[in-house]
Amino acid sequence: MVAPEAKKGITEEQQEELDAVFARAQKALATIETYDQARVDRLCQAVAWAVANKQTFTRLVDMGIAESGLGDPVSRMGKRMKIRGVLRDALRQKSVGLIEEIPDKGIAKYGKPAGIVACIVPTTNPDLTPAGNAIYGIKARDVVIFSPHPRSKKTSFETVRLMREALEREGAPADILQCLTKVNIPMSQALMARADLIVATGGQPMVRAAYSSGTPAYGVGAGNSTMIIDETADIEEAARNTRLSKTSDFGSGCSADGNLIIEESIFDKLLAQLQAEGGYLANEQEKAALRKVMWGDDGHRLPDTVAIAPQQLAKAAGFTIPASCKFIIVHGDGIGREHPYSSEKLTTLLAVYRYSGFEQALAMMRGIYAVGGKGHSCGIYSFDQDHIRRLALAAPVSRIMVRQPQSKANAGAFNNGMPMTSSLGCGTWGGNIVSENVHLKHYMNTTWVSVPIKEDKPSDEELFGSFYDPALEAEVETITT
Repeated sequence: MVAPEAKKGITEEQQEELDAVFARAQKALATIETYDQARVDRLCQAVAWAVANKQTFTRLVDMGIAESGLGDPVSRMGKRMKIRGVLRDALRQKSVGLIEEIPDKGIAKYGKPAGIVACIVPTTNPDLTPAGNAIYGIKARDVVIFSPHPRSKKTSFETVRLMREALEREGAPADILQCLTKVNIPMSQALMARADLIVATGGQPMVRAAYSSGTPAYGVGAGNSTMIIDETADIEEAARNTRLSKTSDFGSGCSADGNLIIEESIFDKLLAQLQAEGGYLANEQEKAALRKVMWGDDGHRLPDTVAIAPQQLAKAAGFTIPASCKFIIVHGDGIGREHPYSSEKLTTLLAVYRYSGFEQALAMMRGIYAVGGKGHSCGIYSFDQDHIRRLALAAPVSRIMVRQPQSKANAGAFNNGMPMTSSLGCGTWGGNIVSENVHLKHYMNTTWVSVPIKEDKPSDEELFGSFYDPALEAEVETITT
């Protein structure tokens, strides 16, 4: 009999690996689900330290960039702070036994494992994604099977190997965490079909495959991060944060600022400040050349210019920029699908737009998200509370950062209250089931226990207000023939 996975294109060798991985996962699950809170918390600390210490993470970062050819070693090092943030959030929550009580409603909640979690790892985060998912998975008493991206699989495997060693040192089964070695798209699909839960971080084809696998899945949406900068903004702060966001790991993250919508009275000053921060303003000829190497004739984003240094990007387009430049700026030439600069960039390039009147800024923002990135994120540099409120009401996104660099803040930061994560749900706008950061609660099942409380039944007058008509509630005499 041919296994269902084999019909999807995996080889006999892959089938054997998958069967062995799941057999070990089931055994490990039977052990970890018996652990108490103190035990799982200590395991979370152990696996986090195994990869987040500076010496080890430096090695993993260098390994990942050498293997994939993507990213910036200096700014990627900052991602080890995200592992610390995930650990902080995990340790501050309960996940075993009674995790929450609501006395006035007579509700008690008990945490239970989700089971075997399939984690799809993107090529741009071969170390961070396994670490973050491992912490939340262990905290929830799950076991996690990682499917690394083929372009950076050795780095992900090494990351998981280090965490497995940490588990063994603590006397826990190493197979709480496993990493596939014979990876390709059919293998990832076969993994997802057999797991209890999927956390899919990566490109849209893989996220769609997760949703069509038949297994409950948390996926992420595409980004096209956009910032509105109004006349009240601190220009130096806005420019500095834009540089931080745009250059983080060479703009590889979907949270990296891609578009700035700038109020006309401060446009020239902000553009000058962006250049002072290391931005190179491309002329029209250079902009046209960049467009050709970034997008195909059909508007499809070309992979060779994703997540590369601005000097490499300029060279690919046939011109040179100074070594001191940190990103490239182009004037947006319009908004719409026929204007690719208004779409997601995923590299060290930024488009700037000028607006007059806040309603126009909102209209331009809506136009950009009609091109792509709905559900993901946007932000604003403003001290005008009405502008912030109006953006919050109008933007079709799941998160809005106020006066913060999006690539540093969207997934949680030590100076904001967003849950730390490497997976950003984008709601129904982005084809996702959640419109929040995927964090601990999403890795758990919860049992609600309800006891009787004092009756909470409003009168009909309270419920229906002016619509209530007591005459229609009068006793009706049954008519029989």
